[in-house]
Amino acid sequence: MTELAKKKCVPCEGGVAPLTRDEATELMKQLDGWTLSGDTRWISKEFKFGHFADAFVFAEKVAEIAKAEDHHPDLQISWSKAVVELTTHAIKGLSENDFILAAKIDKIS
Repeated sequence: MTELAKKKCVPCEGGVAPLTRDEATELMKQLDGWTLSGDTRWISKEFKFGHFADAFVFAEKVAEIAKAEDHHPDLQISWSKAVVELTTHAIKGLSENDFILAAKIDKIS
């Protein structure tokens, strides 16, 4: 388990700057298979499954984690995959919360 997965998301209501490219790049080293957007405003990962039902079960698990962390991803579910996108909307960019949630999501995949 990464150190990120052991942390808890901290509520963000804005008023703080999003992570810099260097900060985000450093945190990306603790994740597996996630992609950092070119503008460093979000991270994403595609999870593959055998069937739609498997992708839906995964999405429900992601929703449970998101609720517990009070930090919510954007989810896209299709026949054999789920795409998770994370950003901190209140600051229009990335916060450590996005990386914490990504690490926790990786534990269920």
